[in-house]
Amino acid sequence: QVQLVESGGGLVQPGGSLRLSCAASGSIFSISAMGWYRQAPGKQRESVAVITRGGTTNYADSVKGRFTISRETAKNTVYLQMNSLKPEDTAVYYCNVRASTYSTLATNDYWGQGTQVTISS
Repeated sequence: QVQLVESGGGLVQPGGSLRLSCAASGSIFSISAMGWYRQAPGKQRESVAVITRGGTTNYADSVKGRFTISRETAKNTVYLQMNSLKPEDTAVYYCNVRASTYSTLATNDYWGQGTQVTISS
């Protein structure tokens, strides 16, 4: 019902930048929030940044001042601009959309397939 397509991961050196994109499509009635999560090897998935329908943003302490989440509402697309990247930012990054669909009007969480971000010299 809701499909998410992520792009923008890759390998960069410490101090570099990357921009992740996630486009949502399908029978979307309303989006409550869009966000990015990440999971490093051997660790639990953690929230990185979230933006609500009203535009409120929330960031993990570890990325504040370095990452910026933004969105294009008309395109149901969310972005994550990542600057001053560190080796500890290495992880698989997942897009999350909390949305309701025309078929059920129930709100559910939808996940992207994940994109690898590797920070290494």
